Amino acid sequence: MKIALVTGASRGIGRATAQLLAQSGYAVVVHYRENQQAADEVVTDIVQHGGQAWAYPADMSQETDIVNLFAWIDTLPGSLHALVNNAGVLFPQSGIEGLDAERINAVLHTNVTGPFICCREAVKRMSQHSGNPGGAIVNVSSAAARLGSPGEYVDYAASKGALDTLTRGLSLEVAALGIRVNGVRPGFIYTGMHASGGEPGRVDRIKSRLPMQRGGEPHEVAQAIVWLLSDNASYVTGSFIDLAGGL
Repeated sequence: MKIALVTGASRGIGRATAQLLAQSGYAVVVHYRENQQAADEVVTDIVQHGGQAWAYPADMSQETDIVNLFAWIDTLPGSLHALVNNAGVLFPQSGIEGLDAERINAVLHTNVTGPFICCREAVKRMSQHSGNPGGAIVNVSSAAARLGSPGEYVDYAASKGALDTLTRGLSLEVAALGIRVNGVRPGFIYTGMHASGGEPGRVDRIKSRLPMQRGGEPHEVAQAIVWLLSDNASYVTGSFIDLAGGL
């Protein structure tokens, strides 16, 4: 049985990705931080449609939590074949003068350190040099990594820039181990994250500026993620798919 771990899978892009991976034949670990009810709803939906899934809580800013998550995955039937680093945090919009070290470090711990540790643990379980079957990792970055999010979320944008560098560097490091590492950079997607940034209607405010004149949907990002994890992308590593309506 092929297991896929999707972090931050209780809502938005993570939820859509977990559901699509289950439809593609993976058994899915639905990671969440706090909202157990939402995670359980994802699991129930997958099971009702004939798939297999489990929910597990962990704080992505805490190394011990992540290590425990992967140790728990080791107890499941099957082996880890796919990791989607989707979990992330975003704080209310602010210019640089409103940022302090506590906020910046909170963003970096979850959006950068967390994926680093997840990648480390996944590589241990996927590496063909250790007798494992190989696997694939997709890091969910953001168009903010390219655009910078000035006056709004420059700390978030910087964290996603770091995630892009991790994606590229790790892809080269583990290519010979049978592991592919790629990234997606969504932008202006209808998810609950914009409410965390203090502007639930942000996509509707911005969409007229986009070449495609609309915001994106979580399932559109999920399609790209699942393709990158699939054998259809077997010769793709160190690459990025931008999903930002042409911006």
